[in-house]
Amino acid sequence: MDKRIWNPRSSLLKLQAAIERGEVTIGFLGGSITEARPGHNWPEKVMAWLVETYPQVRFYVENAAIGATGSDLAVFRAGRDIVAKSCDVVFVEYAVNDHYAPHERRSRSREGLLRLLLASSEADLVLVYTYLQAMYAEMEAGGVPESIKELEQLGEHYNIGSVWMGLYAFEEVRKGRMAWEEWLPDGLHPTHRGSLSYAQSVITFLEKQLHMERIRQPGVGEVPSLTENRGERVLPEPLNRHHWGNVSFVPFREVQTEGPWAVHRSVNLVWMEQMLTTSAVGAKLRFVFYGRGLTLGFDFGMFSADFLCRIDDGEALEIRMERAEWCPAEGLFHIETVAEDLLPERHEAEIEVIHGNGPRCQGTRFRLAFIGIIG
Repeated sequence: MDKRIWNPRSSLLKLQAAIERGEVTIGFLGGSITEARPGHNWPEKVMAWLVETYPQVRFYVENAAIGATGSDLAVFRAGRDIVAKSCDVVFVEYAVNDHYAPHERRSRSREGLLRLLLASSEADLVLVYTYLQAMYAEMEAGGVPESIKELEQLGEHYNIGSVWMGLYAFEEVRKGRMAWEEWLPDGLHPTHRGSLSYAQSVITFLEKQLHMERIRQPGVGEVPSLTENRGERVLPEPLNRHHWGNVSFVPFREVQTEGPWAVHRSVNLVWMEQMLTTSAVGAKLRFVFYGRGLTLGFDFGMFSADFLCRIDDGEALEIRMERAEWCPAEGLFHIETVAEDLLPERHEAEIEVIHGNGPRCQGTRFRLAFIGIIG
C-alpha cells in the first residue's frame, strides 16, 4: 500500500456546488482530536481558512465529534447528527479511537458508517487519519498502521478521498519544522501548533481538489466517483457482509419497565435527547427487537451501574463496563454492544441493573440513551 498523505480518489462536487451557491454545511465525525470543545482542534483552523478564502459564503458547522468514542457509536449517531443536517462534505476521523477495538468489530462498524452516510446523504466524504503513540514504531519503519490500512481499503473500495494528517505532522517533526512537544505533549492530543499541522494537510487537500474542480472541463479528465451522479448513487458490494449499515432503535415507549424508572433530558450531553433512567439495583427493562445485534448507549462514568442482560432463553450475562483511570463520574457517551451475531429474527431482551462492586464502579446510576439494533 502506498504511504501517501493525500489520496484524492473522488471529486468534491457537492462542496464545490455549495460554495458556488454561497451556503455550505460541513460535518465532522471523530473523537477528542476532532471535537469542538477544546476550541483549538484542527476543524477550527480549517474553518478559519475556509471563511477567509470564501468570504462571500455562509458556512454552517456541524461538528458531531465526541471524545472517547469510535465508529461503533457513530453509526447510531450519524442519522440524527450528520445526515439530518444536510451536510455538503463530511470529514470522518476514527483511525485513532478505533485503534484498540477488536478487528472484526471495527471492520463492521466502519464500513457500516460509510455505507450509511453514502446511502442516506449526498455529502462528499473525506477520511482523515490522526495519530497516537502506538503507531510510532510502524510509521518510523516506513509502514502503515493496521487501523489506517483498513480505512484505506474502505477508501479504495468506496472511492473516498483521504488525508493522513498524522503522517503530515510526523514529517514536519522529522524535518525540524515542529518540535515533538509542540505537536503531542501526551502522545495523543495536539496543541494549537499540532492542530495547525493537521489542518494544513487538510487545507492542502481542499486547495488541490477545489482548484481542480474550477479548471475541470466537461468530459475532460473527470474522476470516476460514487459522488459524480447524485441521483443514482449505487454502492458496491460490501467488503464485510456483516457491516452495521442498517441500524435502528427500540423506542422507549415500547419498553416494559419493572421498578422505579423515568425518562429525562440529559444535562450532560447535547447529543442525547432523552434518557431512560433509574438508580435502583434490581430494576428491569424488557423489550422485543428484530435484528442481528443489540447495542446500548449510555451517559456513562464511574457512578454508572453495571447490568445483567438476557436475550431470548439464554443465560443472563453480567456486563461490566470498562472504566479507564481517567473516567469521570458521569458525562461520557458510551456504547456497549451486548450481542452482534444473532440470527436475523425476532428476539426478546431483559436488562437488570446491578451494582458492579468493582474498584471503579462507584455508583448505581443507569442512564440509557438509546437501545440500538443492528439489522
